[in-house]
Parts: sequence; C-alpha cells; structure tokens
Amino acid sequence: MDNVVNLERPLVSVIIPAYNAEKFIERTLKSVLSQTYKNIEVLVVDDGSQDRTAEIVKSIAAQDQRVILLQQPNSGVATARNLAIQKSKGEFIAPIDADDIWYPQNIEKQVQCILKSESSVGLVYSWSVDIDEADSPTGEFRASRIEGEVYTTLLCHDFIANASSVLIRRSCFDKVRGYDRSLKEQNGQGCEDWDIYLRIAEHYHFRFVPEFLVGYRKLANSMSCDYTSMAKSRELIWQSIREKYPNIPAAIYRLSTSSFYMNLARQSSLHGKHKSTLFWIYKSLETEFFTPFLRLGFYILLIKSLLKIMAQPVTALIWKDHNAWVNFKERFKSNKQAITITDLNNRLLNTNFKVLAESTLHRLAPMIFGTPKTWLTILKKPNGICQPINQP
Repeated sequence: MDNVVNLERPLVSVIIPAYNAEKFIERTLKSVLSQTYKNIEVLVVDDGSQDRTAEIVKSIAAQDQRVILLQQPNSGVATARNLAIQKSKGEFIAPIDADDIWYPQNIEKQVQCILKSESSVGLVYSWSVDIDEADSPTGEFRASRIEGEVYTTLLCHDFIANASSVLIRRSCFDKVRGYDRSLKEQNGQGCEDWDIYLRIAEHYHFRFVPEFLVGYRKLANSMSCDYTSMAKSRELIWQSIREKYPNIPAAIYRLSTSSFYMNLARQSSLHGKHKSTLFWIYKSLETEFFTPFLRLGFYILLIKSLLKIMAQPVTALIWKDHNAWVNFKERFKSNKQAITITDLNNRLLNTNFKVLAESTLHRLAPMIFGTPKTWLTILKKPNGICQPINQP
C-alpha cells in the first residue's frame, strides 16, 4: 500500500537559494512546510550569507527532517540552485526564492496538474500576487492562460515573471542541464529563471494552474529591482539565443526588449523611482518606437512620472524631513482597505480581456514569427547553395 501511495504522491524537491535572508527565510520555510502536499524535501542553499540565515534554517531543520541545509561560498543564485538540484532526489523540482511564500495548496495543485498531463508537459506554473514586507498582497499580480508550445510567446513576453511559481520535471534538467551560472560571472544576474524556462520550452510543453497560489515579494533592495543588472542579464541571454538561431526574426528581439524595458519602467514607478521610470520608457522607445504607444500603461507611466517629478519641489517644502514624508505614506497605506486573494480573483474577472488578448497573441505568435523548428530550417536553392529562410 505504501508503494501505491508513493506512486500517486511522488517526491517533490523544493530548492531555496538563500543569501542574507534572515528577515524572511523563516516565513518562506513555514509556507513550504505547511503545504497540503506532504511528500517533499526542502533543500536550502546558504550562498555564503553573513547574517543568521544558516542558524535559522538549522533551527527549523532540527524540528522537521524534511529540511536540509547546504552551504557554499557566495557563488550566485544559479550555482545555488544547481547544487540543490544535484543533491535532490525528487521526481519534480519546485524552486522558491528565500523571501517569497506559497499558499497552502500550491504544490498539491501543481502536482495534480502535471500528473494529469501528457509526458510532453515539462513545467506547470501557478498564478502569483505581489506581496509587501508584511505578506499582504499589494494589488499587483500575474495571471496568464498561456500553455502548450510557448517558446515564441515566452521570447516576446515573460508571462511567468518570477522564479517561485513553477514545478518542473526532473527530466527537464537532464535534457537542458541547469541554471546558467555564467550570467553572474559576466555581472548579469537577474534573468536566470527566464533563461531556464526558455531552454525547457524548446523541448517541453507548459501548463498552468488557474489560481493565485504564490506570494511574490517585491522589495526595493531585492535582486529583481536591480534593473541595470537585469537588463544586462537579458541581453546576454539574447546573445546566446541569436547564436543558436541566427535566422530568428529581428522583430522578435525588438518587441521582446521593448516590452521588458516597459516592465522595468512600471516597476520603477511602483517603487517611486520616477526618473528611472522615464529612462526605461526612453529605452523602450529607442528599441521599438511604435508598440509602446499602443499600451495604455505607457501614457499612465509617462504622465505620472512627469507630474511626480514636477511636484517634488512642492513636496520638499511641505515635508523637509524625508522620514516624515515616508511615515505619512506608510500611514496612508495602512488606512487603505487590505487586498485579499478573493479581491484579486474578482479583479481578474474584470480584466479578462487582457488575459484573452494574451492568449490570442500566444496563438498568433508562431504564425507571425515562426518557431525554433522554422528558424533552423534551410532552403536548398537550385544552384546548390544552402540559404537560410526566414531571414530578419
């Protein structure tokens, strides 16, 4: 009977890279260990932390044998994840960053989804919500219905957009190897998850769980807010893509990069960095001049940033003490009604057009831009010279 149960509930290896994560690692581990799906092992890699990260993990490991602490000199998130995968034993790999959280049924729902899928499905993802330091949803979220062959769509738009929302078959890593540690060596950390998703999408299909099951913490000092490093990381990944597919249409690069810069502009605005917002808007237009004007968000970000910058001298007169201004904003936020997961589900129903539009574009993208198979196809001309097709 035990063997049957194990077949029905395969081991899931949760991997957590942690660097100076003492502030949130306990909450992250609590959310993992509280999953309704119990057949898990949790490998935390202390990446040369200089705080109490290892001490906190050891304390939790002493109470729950599913937690395993690994330690390495500071080598970056890719090397930490690769070490955890190498030491893991599960049939499925579930990454989560050391400051994010899972809601109780995340692993349960993801395992159900992938076990009901064909073997061609290598990755499933859940929907995620942004959370603040107190674990409360901020109102921002990621919800896509993109599945199947997703490589071309994923090139244009990273619809998963974080490292904590996926469950991956172990066989995927046997096929594509691990996370790319060379990005850190080239001072380009930040897009390692997008890179591994792309390499998996070359060989496997994706599916999604249509529920908000992941809390994605967005803090101003996190790696996801080091926009310059992220921009370099993405450019390095694009270099490798162009080397692999020299016939890939140039329009995909322009659209992808312009969309990425608009996302950085949006994140800058959310953190009150309005000059940075204008810089990334400019970079988006410089890369692809027309499509940003088709986005309503483009005009909102542009007008908001200009107004905020113009208002700064007045704000400085009212709040000469910067801390007083920060305290005022925090009190204003605390007086706002808390947003719940139910609210976000209702909001998703009100933004169904956006989700529908994304799904439609996903179906059109391979027809417009092609796929890896078409980019690698060659046409033999009558003169006997092999000429690549789909030249940009």
